Amino acid sequence: QVQLVESGGGLVQAGGSLRLSCVSSGRMSRFNTMGWYRQAPGEQRELVSKISSVGATHYADAVKGRFTVTRDIAENTLYLQMNNLKPEDTAVYYCHAQRQIGPIEAVRDVDYWGQGTQVTVSS
Repeated sequence: QVQLVESGGGLVQAGGSLRLSCVSSGRMSRFNTMGWYRQAPGEQRELVSKISSVGATHYADAVKGRFTVTRDIAENTLYLQMNNLKPEDTAVYYCHAQRQIGPIEAVRDVDYWGQGTQVTVSS
């Protein structure tokens, strides 16, 4: 069973920066995509950013130009650099990984989630 462990959350003032880390117990090369989601109180979990196995990245419009997702495959670690943080970025941030298993005629997706790390941005 793959485990994802996030770290790096905390309290920061608006305009500040944080870097989140997510260490995978399994080889990152096994995943077809990894990414970051967030969930604010009373809201649904939403995609923040993701990176494919070939390094293609995607960002939610709300974080484009401020957040950067990177990875260190050798260290099995995913990062999210968050700059110019805003109060509306306050949420629990979750690391996510997806791999595909099964024969080609019956492949299915398997999702893994970390426990989450709290990010709080004060105004």
